[in-house]
Amino acid sequence: MTREELIQLVERIMAGEGETEAEHDELVHTLERNVIHPAVTDLIYHTRPELTAEEVVDRALAYKPIAL
Repeated sequence: MTREELIQLVERIMAGEGETEAEHDELVHTLERNVIHPAVTDLIYHTRPELTAEEVVDRALAYKPIAL
């Protein structure tokens, strides 16, 4: 997914889109499959102050795993 598509997806997740919980969960799973950040949902739900969709995506895309 492109950065712009990811931002749109995060905006949908933040807005609570999805008529059912399963549909909302599928949006979240789509995000998780498209970024390597291990806790991308924490950026949406557990960051204070709250981040914008653009900030969430930028942080998720900037994540670099540590090579051991």
